[in-house]
Amino acid sequence: MAGGGAGVAKRLATLLSGLLECGAFCGVIFGWASLVFVLKDLGYFEDLCQPTATPSPNRTLLPDCSRQDEQFSLVFTIGSFMNNFMTFPMGFIFDRFGTTVARLIAISLYTGGTLLVAFSTPELAVLLFPAMSMLSVGGILLILTNMQVGNLFGKYRSIIITLYNGAFDSSSAIFLIIKVLYERGLSLRAMFLFMAACSAWHLLRTLFLMPRTRVPYPLPPAYSYGLRCPGRSQSYRTYEEKRPPGEAGAEETPLEPSAPRGGDPPGAPFGACVRSRLFAWHVAWLSVMQLRHYLFIGTLNPLLDHLARGDPHLVSTYTNAFAFTQLCGVLCAPWNGFILDRHKRGKTPRAEGARGALADLQASVLSLVVTVTQCVLFSICAAVPVLPVQFATFVLQVLSRSFLYGGNAAFLAIAFPPQHFGKLYGLAMALSALVALLQYPCVALVQGPLHGDPFYVNLGLIAVVLVAFVSPVVVARECRRRAKELGAAGTPLAAAPGAKTPAEVPH
Repeated sequence: MAGGGAGVAKRLATLLSGLLECGAFCGVIFGWASLVFVLKDLGYFEDLCQPTATPSPNRTLLPDCSRQDEQFSLVFTIGSFMNNFMTFPMGFIFDRFGTTVARLIAISLYTGGTLLVAFSTPELAVLLFPAMSMLSVGGILLILTNMQVGNLFGKYRSIIITLYNGAFDSSSAIFLIIKVLYERGLSLRAMFLFMAACSAWHLLRTLFLMPRTRVPYPLPPAYSYGLRCPGRSQSYRTYEEKRPPGEAGAEETPLEPSAPRGGDPPGAPFGACVRSRLFAWHVAWLSVMQLRHYLFIGTLNPLLDHLARGDPHLVSTYTNAFAFTQLCGVLCAPWNGFILDRHKRGKTPRAEGARGALADLQASVLSLVVTVTQCVLFSICAAVPVLPVQFATFVLQVLSRSFLYGGNAAFLAIAFPPQHFGKLYGLAMALSALVALLQYPCVALVQGPLHGDPFYVNLGLIAVVLVAFVSPVVVARECRRRAKELGAAGTPLAAAPGAKTPAEVPH
């Protein structure tokens, strides 16, 4: 019918415009290596370069720009720290004030950041510090408001949320586009002014294609959102509303906590979740691998310069290759979702209640192991001081990163009560941001005592990443504990949804 068609069209428009928004704006700071190439060419922080007595092959003296590299690394360190640390307060703003207010704040921050870069100069290079922080915080708040769009699509919700995280990873390729256009003659100012002008599109999407508060889950009958014409309020019928009465959809964990239904008692308290071994080792799992990724991105330019022996053409080629691989993040991220949901496929009825939650937790063990294994392989390749090997490093890096962030959100939704998801997600990201600050002393160590050779730091990072294997071991032990308690209690397959059993309290 026409109304149903209008509802489907609007949901698809919301989905596709959200993918475009996340893929073109939200995570641009992670393409920092491409932008640094442009900024160096323009002379940003050039006064930090010092002449040396080391001649190049053409008998000219090569300047020592290690302090310039440190300054660029510091800009990225602060920006990436803000990207994670501010997730906690931004999540509270989103929960308290809703989508419209959160998006207006995000748009203001993002526009301010692009304008600061546009009007920065080599003499005002210090503007890069607030600019990258504003781009980071604005981008993470935009993706937080977009993840709820998955609630509009019923059983496809998890796939859509994973796609949004993959699009976030792919957005780092935007700085590659800026680098290529700069090499074709466009000015940095003109390109960032264009990005600032795109805020008008973000604003229109906020008004017409996003809810004022939040998209609920499960969706109520005749749910509608955004501005609409009078008399069309019933046209935006949802997937759940149109489903035949006897057809049940796949069980999903709500992204947004909803009020308990039918008098169901609450799950474990927030404090118990934070103090549990599951959460502590998951934060360690996230932190060590995120540190490895941030350090690689923040030091990519000096690493390539060191391996290419100062050849700017080679450095540019490998920088482009790295940025191009980031586009594949949106293709890699959903595979982790398939691993997590593999037990839901097939004709066998899925267990409900406590046993269903246990099955989800057991499925997450393989996802955790695969993610750590990818990061170890990526770290090994990054430690090999051979330039062509870095092509393999780039591929493994985008695979590992796309699995890391999607797996982080999925695990927190599976292992803990849904009403604590936002708080636990923000807290995990904030704590991992504190660990990520270690990247700056690592850079100082490479540029100072190690004379630009990151080999020994890379070896140390391999050992640090191996610590992340403890998390899946802890999860597997927790699964055995819960299975034993469920067997002793004789819990039926279909416990009441939301019912609190001893096996559901994290240890």
